[in-house]
Amino acid sequence: MGTEEVEETPLVSLNHVSFVCRSVTQSVKFYKEVLGFVSIKRPSSFNFHGAWLFNYGIGIHLLQCNSEEGMPKKKAVINPKEDHISFQCSNMQALMRKLERKGVEYVTAVVEEGSVQVRQLFFHDPDGHMIEICNCEDLPVLPLSSCPVKLKLPSPPPPAADPSSLIVKTISFNADEESPNARCAVKAEAVILENLFADMMPISF
Repeated sequence: MGTEEVEETPLVSLNHVSFVCRSVTQSVKFYKEVLGFVSIKRPSSFNFHGAWLFNYGIGIHLLQCNSEEGMPKKKAVINPKEDHISFQCSNMQALMRKLERKGVEYVTAVVEEGSVQVRQLFFHDPDGHMIEICNCEDLPVLPLSSCPVKLKLPSPPPPAADPSSLIVKTISFNADEESPNARCAVKAEAVILENLFADMMPISF
């Protein structure tokens, strides 16, 4: 009985999210002042009004709506179960204070997994699109497989150490080298966490 070969999907990362908005100017102001995005050049061949923003390794593309009929109704209630984009945050309290200064209404939630607590903030942009802010990096990212891999990062790591190398070494020490599932999980988690470290690095222009 032959082994079925799995075709690799050549995706690299999430590039951008796109929102239709009532006022491009108002939405740009919101994403810059509240979430720290910066405006970047968009293709000059576009013949419609919009704006591109970028930060944290991801782009936000805003498109001006042609009519109010094509826009979703603004929501009076913040429902965390609705479609949303999510950003990791290193200081939830500071972000909450900023939202309060800007007059942005939000709700909070806590997700528990064993001894890990993930804090969440949910709020709307000017057009009612849901945004989540969380410390989801505290929750280990593990493939769904029968694998005993458990992430144990040194705390705190040596200042001169390469974080990605610490991740790979730490996971390897906790993996069953004889298990194919474990080897798969080690590789997957190492790649995921290396990408998280890269995305959290400051971006300069």
